Amino acid sequence: MDTFESTDGTRLACHREGEGRPLVCLPGGPMQASAYLGDLGGLSAHRALVLLDLRGTGNSAVPADPSTYRCDRQVDDVEALRVHLGLDRLDLLAHSAGAALALLYATRHPDRVAGLVLVTPSPRVVGLEVSDADRREVAELRRGEPWFAEAFAAFERIWAGAATEGDWAAITPFTYGRWDDVARTGDARAEAQRNADAAARYYADGVFDPTAVRSALTRLAAPVRLVAGEVDVALPPSRAADYAALFPIAELVVQPGAGHFPWLDDPGAFVRTAVASRPAVGRADTGG
Repeated sequence: MDTFESTDGTRLACHREGEGRPLVCLPGGPMQASAYLGDLGGLSAHRALVLLDLRGTGNSAVPADPSTYRCDRQVDDVEALRVHLGLDRLDLLAHSAGAALALLYATRHPDRVAGLVLVTPSPRVVGLEVSDADRREVAELRRGEPWFAEAFAAFERIWAGAATEGDWAAITPFTYGRWDDVARTGDARAEAQRNADAAARYYADGVFDPTAVRSALTRLAAPVRLVAGEVDVALPPSRAADYAALFPIAELVVQPGAGHFPWLDDPGAFVRTAVASRPAVGRADTGG
């Protein structure tokens, strides 16, 4: 573990795994400690992972000002990490809600971004709508699973606006490509690793303007690789294609059989995707 101070004096922690060119990893949750990322399915064998504990999570300190949990306020933390690492530009990997932080950093410091890997990114920061019909189409692919009937019934109550208290937990298997012991263990740990107060502030009202973010991203010169899961109900492949189309240099890779945590579902496939060569400059590829 390594520590450094952000611009407001908050002491932050990052964890290093592996050797090679640094890859700064921003966790989702939102506001979940980076421990859940592990070594990203063995990616540390190819890259030096630098996993940031966002302020108030993991080994990072709780800030004096809780309003700094807003994802736009945490852009300064990423920049402080870049300076601490002594890097001119960053390769960034962001998972889920961490994509909001990564993209806000990229719009504020475009010359400091060498490349982006967005893993099942939240569409919220760019105002991309995922409809109930989109989620239903992907959920239907899981009909052969033993847990499907109960989980799908819970989804239908949610879509109908008649959710019970237990329905949100009941749909959890849809989050993973394989609802096995690894997935259950990770899910059980998730809440303990998450700062609920910070999460409630991460997407505060007015934290970003999706239209402005989208406009800024059209001028981003860094290549982007967007990794989607074939059965991810949070960002179905069809919407992931729309997401990738927002960038001038982007490649969409849909990992077969993967959910929202593709490095757990098939570590080998995920690593091959994450370390593949970058898209050619000037080429936008939204193929599977």
